[in-house]
Amino acid sequence: MSREIIEKIKELKKQRNAVILVHNYQRREVQDIADFSGDSLELSRKASGTDADVIVFCGVHFMAETASILSPDKKVLLPDLESGCPMADMINRQQLIQFKKDNPGATVVTYINSTAEVKAETDICCTSSNAVNVVRSIDNDKIIFCPDRNLGLYVEKVLNKKLILWQGFCPTHMRMLPEYVIEKKHKYPKALVLVHPECQPETVALADHVLSTTGIMNYVAGSGHNEFIIGTENEITFILRKKYPDKIFHTVTDIAVCPNMKKNTLEKVLWTLQEMKNEIKVPEEIRVLAYKPIRKMLDIY
Repeated sequence: MSREIIEKIKELKKQRNAVILVHNYQRREVQDIADFSGDSLELSRKASGTDADVIVFCGVHFMAETASILSPDKKVLLPDLESGCPMADMINRQQLIQFKKDNPGATVVTYINSTAEVKAETDICCTSSNAVNVVRSIDNDKIIFCPDRNLGLYVEKVLNKKLILWQGFCPTHMRMLPEYVIEKKHKYPKALVLVHPECQPETVALADHVLSTTGIMNYVAGSGHNEFIIGTENEITFILRKKYPDKIFHTVTDIAVCPNMKKNTLEKVLWTLQEMKNEIKVPEEIRVLAYKPIRKMLDIY
């Protein structure tokens, strides 16, 4: 059945001049139909440069919004409209406006995991790949960092620079408790620990390397080491095992699964292309404001 669905998706993709962008945390069968897969930064770049007429974004809502902001002339479709991000929902535009009033003169850095309306109140966006470089580029001692406090704490530590942190977090990465890492390190003493900076500081402190999802994949690709403990959403281990069958990968915990990322299915991708429904369109007044901080982000590696 899935083979028939995949063939129909391929046929419709040609008819619609569509491209399928898939985040690394999506279901493995959805990963297999991707034209491009990656983390938020990579997919943002692909969205801004595609010559397709239609972008099917297999990710969560804020990612499709970002594609719409960068490519307003494209039709951006999200297979499941209920695929949201709890972290992005932890701050809204009015809350950020008030936070700015409470901290006058601060430069606002907003993690890409946020709504378009929050980005519209932002000076520059960042991803987990370039958060350190983004903050380093700012000539201001007063910097608001939102919504992820854990990524902000990691940036603080790397740069030895105090930030004004909004207290948001990723529920999935918060499940990777330090005791789980300690347990896995005892069980697999030869394995290197690679974790995402959305993990809590106590977990990050136990890692050999702190990296974005793409950073983890790039590190594994270039490493002579052959055993790893992976501290991010568990679907990335599917990609790693597929790409590097000669290497061994362990998850920090089996409960590190993002339910929202798993809402997109092959059937929903097919239905979206058939019906051309579930379009994500950012209002122009918000899009124009949000475009500037995203564009600045894309200029910093």
